[in-house]
Amino acid sequence: RLTPQIIRVQSPEGVKRITATKRETVATFLKKVAKEFGFRNNGFSVYTNRNRTGEITASQNKSLNLLKIKHGDMLFLYPSSPAGPSSETMDTSGSQSLRPVGAPQVVEDEIDQYLIKQDGKIYRNRDPQLCRHGPLGKCVYCVPLEPFDEDYLNHLEPPVKHMSFHAYIRKLTGGADKGKFVALENISCKIKSGCEGHLPWPEGICTKCQPSAITLNRQKYRHVDNIMFENHTIADRFLDFWRKTGNQHLGYLYGRYTEHKDIPLGIRAEVAAIYEPPQIGTQNSLEILDDPKAEVVDEIAAKLGLRKVGWIFTDLVSEDTRKGTVRYSRNKDTYYLSAEECITAGNFQNQHPNICRLSPDGHFGSKFVTVVATGGPDNQVHFEGYQVSNQCMALVRDECLLPCRDAPELGYAKESSSEQYVPDVFYKDIDKFGNEITQLARPLPVEYLIIDITTTFPKDPVYTFSISQNPFPIENRDVLGETQDFHSLATYLSQNTSSVFLDIISDFHLLLFLVTNEVMPLRDSISLLLEAVRTKNEELAQTWKKSEQWATIEQLCSTVGVQISGLQEYGAVGGSTHAASAAMWACEHCTFMNQPGTDQCEMCTLPRS
Repeated sequence: RLTPQIIRVQSPEGVKRITATKRETVATFLKKVAKEFGFRNNGFSVYTNRNRTGEITASQNKSLNLLKIKHGDMLFLYPSSPAGPSSETMDTSGSQSLRPVGAPQVVEDEIDQYLIKQDGKIYRNRDPQLCRHGPLGKCVYCVPLEPFDEDYLNHLEPPVKHMSFHAYIRKLTGGADKGKFVALENISCKIKSGCEGHLPWPEGICTKCQPSAITLNRQKYRHVDNIMFENHTIADRFLDFWRKTGNQHLGYLYGRYTEHKDIPLGIRAEVAAIYEPPQIGTQNSLEILDDPKAEVVDEIAAKLGLRKVGWIFTDLVSEDTRKGTVRYSRNKDTYYLSAEECITAGNFQNQHPNICRLSPDGHFGSKFVTVVATGGPDNQVHFEGYQVSNQCMALVRDECLLPCRDAPELGYAKESSSEQYVPDVFYKDIDKFGNEITQLARPLPVEYLIIDITTTFPKDPVYTFSISQNPFPIENRDVLGETQDFHSLATYLSQNTSSVFLDIISDFHLLLFLVTNEVMPLRDSISLLLEAVRTKNEELAQTWKKSEQWATIEQLCSTVGVQISGLQEYGAVGGSTHAASAAMWACEHCTFMNQPGTDQCEMCTLPRS
């Protein structure tokens, strides 16, 4: 039986490993190379030397052994023509299509594309005491610093423990080769597939397919450097659920990523709205239920120029109801995030990867953030922001990390079984003699996995959506008696009588109701209104207001006993019973719209209630 061998092929975009045999023909080997790199035709050349000498040509008669290509050799691939998205020699459907040096592998986020173009250096003024040169000169005391300068970050107020991700990239690409061969590899805790030299696990394993042991280190960088809520109203409305029920609550943060100028090349997650999914909350637990509207919410948010940037949950216990204080429970003596919360955060971050051109996989880490509303040292509600490290993401993705039942501050690295091989996980600690020792992560202090992020509110509030004294109810709050239906819509519209229609309709939860309600969903006809809200264009909003869809919405609202155009309620105190009977009415059983003056539903024949 022929022993398989691994041939490394280096391209301008990175290295790939091709499995072959000694007797394999060169033509067959080159077909494997073309398939691995996403070529349709022979739009590339492979050489034995980096300087493009010793070209390997396709031949059905020559074998790899004849060309003296053996296990572990490095070959060099160069595209024979400039390859891009429109190139005919490229398989553009492949995620790893080849491109010229410096071209991005994937389309990165707008904020990443912006920061790549920035200088990023920290400019300093001339020091009048230490600088001995003229105004145009530079010395060690005033020369610009690199964005990853740790001494500068440590002397900021407050000190910055983690450099920004783009500063970290500048550090990797700042050498003489400009990071030409830099590749941000994602950690894998799984056995590599395709190893043919032995039986599959648990009968066999070798050093080629065995994942490396992991030593947990505190991550030096973070993908998001600041979390900012646009205004206090967003957070207050979210906290209202806990204030009214005493139960914990969870929501998804929708917003955008912008530049954070307080840190060199920093990224800020700005929160414009909180969506509350179906859930079951108690005083000390949360259970997230399946959300059939999740895709629609993401779609509407995207049309509003927003995206899901994180999640938020409460951990609040009232201490003194007269003073309005809460218990300070999360601190250095207990924990900041429990192991179960770290696993949940890691799962969310894996679902929302960070697109990255320097990773062979096209993604590296995540910008998805975690916010905890909990008691602070002053016994007031504080918002604390976190992410988990890329190492934690890998452990969670490959199902290697478990929570401890009795100690929330400890995790536990799984042990290998016949179903799953788990690599050894270690962390470094200091013993009682002050020596650095390596410990097996069974159990594991979760502070090795956590990255803290400052969470702030602006001095000058920003309002992507309008704020009303009588806001539209938030979704999935039926337990409070707050329901989203046409009666609540009619009440909201009657209480908000602004002449500017855009101010009335610019409510995130109201827009979601218009799209997701079961009586008359407007998913296919609301794009114009969403564009008006996104661009704050009153003319566009007025144009949509004249549509048939809005007229039908008004008609549906009138059937529940509230008139939109004014504050007068029909069929209620001071109203006109005749006017109520002269309007179309919706059957409570089948929702069919019936003509005025009828007492029986035309569709289901049930009497009007």
